[in-house]
Amino acid sequence: MSSIANLDFGRYERRGYPEAVLCDGKSLDQCVHIARTWRAKANEGLNLGTVLFTRITEDKAKAVTNILDGAIWHETARMVAWPGDVPEPSGGKVIVACAGTSDLPVAQEAALTARYLGRSVTELVDVGVAGLDRILAHRETLQSARVIVVVAGMEGALASVVSGLVSCPVVAVPTSVGYGASFGGITALLSMLNSCSPGVSVVNIDNGYGAGHLAAQIAEPQGDTHGTA
Repeated sequence: MSSIANLDFGRYERRGYPEAVLCDGKSLDQCVHIARTWRAKANEGLNLGTVLFTRITEDKAKAVTNILDGAIWHETARMVAWPGDVPEPSGGKVIVACAGTSDLPVAQEAALTARYLGRSVTELVDVGVAGLDRILAHRETLQSARVIVVVAGMEGALASVVSGLVSCPVVAVPTSVGYGASFGGITALLSMLNSCSPGVSVVNIDNGYGAGHLAAQIAEPQGDTHGTA
């Protein structure tokens, strides 16, 4: 097979965070080729960190884990991590608050990304605003976070509610969950972008990986810097 990817093997040393492989849109053969290339570089003794294969289907996950010894497939999050062991956490706490069970794939993608980037993560599941007492019951936990990722579809109101309860930054993730007028997550996206509570940053629709990555950087151990000025 001719080269189909220009993989950035120096990203971990340069930034402190490795490259991820988005498998959505890639063929099974392309995912296999990338996994073999990654394994070959690791065998050369390079420090590559933990590579995450995101948005991966079952057939691709099985093929990749057969190539990368010790890789783990996280089915709900649609993610393969290699090496599969979660590193010892450092830095501040990340909380991932998920509005509904239907948002779990995106929420777990965010949570696992932050964990594999070295952060302690607490997950709060099914705490959407349709039952406001559910999120209010976790107020003390929320206030212990360095950063909170809020994952919500429908009208996306949970991000504003959470931000109004805490002093830390909130990373809002709109999901494509919802009925017709949610327009595949656009309604939640616009709602989050128009939050009246300051300190809310918004990533793209269903972008759990991007939210988890940003949260991990916000929660870095104090004084840690990566790359050059």
